[in-house]
Amino acid sequence: MTLEFLGISKTFAGKNSGESVHVLENIQHRIENGRFVSIIGPSGCGKTTLLRIIAGLEKASSGSVLLDGKELVQGTEEVGLVFQEYALFPWRTTLQNIEMGLEIRGVNKDKRRSTAMEYIKTFNLSGFENRYPRELSGGMQQRVAIARTLIMNPRVVLMDEPFGSLDSQTRNSMQEFLLGIWQKRTDTILFVTHNVDEAVFLSDEIIVFSKRPARIIKILKIEYPRPRDRTSEECNHGRRNVLKILEEEMKRKESVHENRRDIL
Repeated sequence: MTLEFLGISKTFAGKNSGESVHVLENIQHRIENGRFVSIIGPSGCGKTTLLRIIAGLEKASSGSVLLDGKELVQGTEEVGLVFQEYALFPWRTTLQNIEMGLEIRGVNKDKRRSTAMEYIKTFNLSGFENRYPRELSGGMQQRVAIARTLIMNPRVVLMDEPFGSLDSQTRNSMQEFLLGIWQKRTDTILFVTHNVDEAVFLSDEIIVFSKRPARIIKILKIEYPRPRDRTSEECNHGRRNVLKILEEEMKRKESVHENRRDIL
């Protein structure tokens, strides 16, 4: 199974006539089945927009997304999306949130309930199945959100800064937890983050975006064996590589702006 981006570009219309915002520019890449791939780049460059296009929540201005050579259609269950803000329904318990997708799919109550309970056990949520989101910690809420996505067995899992709002200790714990789940399931994960350490620790591959309009400026293979030591020379080397690429991109953009001012 492969996920392919074929010349994805996206331009949003501006508020005023004639204005537009060019967000993505000719994103072209191929991701093999079972890979954990992170996307990193400057704030506002279009990382989330790409995920929304893959998920069918936005339409590309040009280009297409293919899964096994076939164009993805809007609303497909082959793709699951995990948001940063959890997006749990506050009036539903942990169990009810996790089983919601199966309920919508029409799975009978006993079957969806037993399946959800298996996920509750796997995600270390036993004893909290009847709690509401407000009664859960941030890490637990995110585990519920991930379980709710994975219970649908998507072939591609999109994650939009899922640990961005967590404290550092909980974030590290959730990274290790996610890796454990992924290694058992071997889903293809496309993971957006601003955190270089996180990208290096988690990924098989890191896609580095430029500033808006985003284009791919580098693809780094992270081939260090797992489990990884965050403080190892290998991980430090990976961090230095990513930071150097991002720093060079910032300097390039600053140079372009300076040249434009000189011309004007």
